[in-house]
Amino acid sequence: MKRVTFLTPVQRPTWHSLLLAGILLLLTAASLRAGARPADTLRVTPRLQELFVDPGYYSVLEDPTGQLTIQDVRQPARAAQFKAGSMLPTTTMDHPGSAYWLRLEIRAQGQLQQHWYLEMFDSHLNSVEFFPADGAAPTITGSDRPLITRKFPYKNFLFRLPLQSEQTQTYYLRLVSSSKTTFLSRLRTEQPLAIHFQTEYGLLGGFYGILLIMVVYNLCLYLFIGEQTYLRYVLYVLSCSLVFLSEDGLGFQYLWPNYPALNELIVAGSPILLLLTFSYYARQFLDMSLRLPRFDRWVRGVVIMSVIGLVIDALWLHSGWGFWFYLLPYGLIYYAALRVWQRGQRTARFFLLAHALVAISVGFLILRKLGISMFTNTGTVYSMNVAFVIEVVVLSYALGEKIKAIKDATIRAQGKLVKQLRKKHLVQEQLVEQLQRNQELKDQLNSELESLVAQRTDELRQQSDTIAAQNRELLHANGLLALQSAAIEKLNTELQQDLQEVKTARVLSKEVDFGEFSQIYPDKDACLAYLANLKWADGYHCRKCGHEKYCDGREPHSRRCTKCRYVESATAYTLLQKCKFSIIKAFYAVFLIYTHKGNYSSQELSRLLDLRQGTCWSFSQKVMEAMRRRRLSPDFDENEGWTHVLLDATTTEPEENVAAETLVQE
Repeated sequence: MKRVTFLTPVQRPTWHSLLLAGILLLLTAASLRAGARPADTLRVTPRLQELFVDPGYYSVLEDPTGQLTIQDVRQPARAAQFKAGSMLPTTTMDHPGSAYWLRLEIRAQGQLQQHWYLEMFDSHLNSVEFFPADGAAPTITGSDRPLITRKFPYKNFLFRLPLQSEQTQTYYLRLVSSSKTTFLSRLRTEQPLAIHFQTEYGLLGGFYGILLIMVVYNLCLYLFIGEQTYLRYVLYVLSCSLVFLSEDGLGFQYLWPNYPALNELIVAGSPILLLLTFSYYARQFLDMSLRLPRFDRWVRGVVIMSVIGLVIDALWLHSGWGFWFYLLPYGLIYYAALRVWQRGQRTARFFLLAHALVAISVGFLILRKLGISMFTNTGTVYSMNVAFVIEVVVLSYALGEKIKAIKDATIRAQGKLVKQLRKKHLVQEQLVEQLQRNQELKDQLNSELESLVAQRTDELRQQSDTIAAQNRELLHANGLLALQSAAIEKLNTELQQDLQEVKTARVLSKEVDFGEFSQIYPDKDACLAYLANLKWADGYHCRKCGHEKYCDGREPHSRRCTKCRYVESATAYTLLQKCKFSIIKAFYAVFLIYTHKGNYSSQELSRLLDLRQGTCWSFSQKVMEAMRRRRLSPDFDENEGWTHVLLDATTTEPEENVAAETLVQE
């Protein structure tokens, strides 16, 4: 709306102009003696549809006592104390609780075709009293009263102006507010007011509809997936919705119209809830506890201190400057997002973009709170709604991208595990082929031994026949026969010893040397992979919280619980937990001791493994003790392999110590 002014052409100073100037000067002096300069008069015509009313059109009178009545302010002495709104601050923050009388003069030019209405923008005014110019009963309402006290059940304060054609009418408003407010308002006729209602409520309906869709969508994702970040995001969106419902007045209009005390509580408490839920969600989304642990503790402390400051201001101080408590925690979280993005978390860039738009809209809000109405218009007033819709959509997409990144990392880990399983299967196939070759060699050796035994048996039979013939022929040579008999007995003894040695060799033929064993388990990674697969063959279960989902830890083949972040290495809680030498040698030592049923000397083990005898002896005792406990186990099987002994452990130390002890020395 452009203010109506009258311009006159510039003329040369004549005695007529000098006389006119003198008269105007006298009139001005008289008006100054009568009181302060009055405010501008609003002029409405049939062609106008709406007018923006800034404080310059109001005459303002502050009543610190709050005792003045409409009759008092209409007295000439009080009327002279009114000042133009343009000469005063645009807010009532300087004296919270004071009553402010606004005087508005409106000139109706021509025959008006429609009714005019005055809309006050601030829906948080505690008390509003509207006094019509025709002396009718005043309208008394405000945020401290139920919605039914308003003639029009609208979120803002709306008053009908009974304008009379070609007359100047004066209207009075008495405002009381416990917080910072403005005198901004707008005059509208019926048709623009109806169009404004349709447009405003349509946009607000779309805005809250989008919020509801985001809440339901992410809540369903949380129920199906179980990811806690979705639940935190839902709480954040709900608290933002509560802030907007209390800020734009729709909550009081539709949800709690008969509970003004509840409305005041929500207006004061929803920003505190927003700060808590935002920090609760942002820290989880950015993984600050893992990526920036020290900075995360600072952020939590600042958030708690800010919440305490907001509560104190809302309950006792009522300064109206509580929004400054938001700047420090929001700034710290935004800085943390920047650092997390620099460290490689790609989804943090969405967080930075979304909250940059919110920061701009918050800047406009702070300017309105400070009483600076230079940038106040429909776009800036609803810029926070637009920014928050963009933020909700962007953060929801970013949350999906984060979950997708975690899923991709899991798929890569599964691919790595598949490769390890393929490698394990290849090693197993090689072991099976080696065992088949050993079986073939054993069968060949058994055949050769059987043929040798048969041959020796035939030779002994022939010798026995010869001796019998010679015995018949040489009955008289008893001494020689005795010697031959002794030789035969010695030969039988040697044959029995040979048979025993053959049996022993067959038993020991399944033993392999360290070189062959190293081909099966070529390096430390293969041993750790085999041990991890053996250890978690029945599935992963966290030892602290029982959770069944995990991801790879820092150490090779270790597993980290996705719920409590507890890390367990492959050697933790096994026989090799405190092993001080190569895990390959440890595998081979367990194999030898187990296959010899504990009857393997530490001297021989020291020679084979190139280790100190004391080390071999200590490890042998540990293995034999594990074998003893395994034999006492109810699920013990005589034909089970030697690898079952590896899962035995004599210690249950915390994982913090186990992680350091599983670094196997080569």
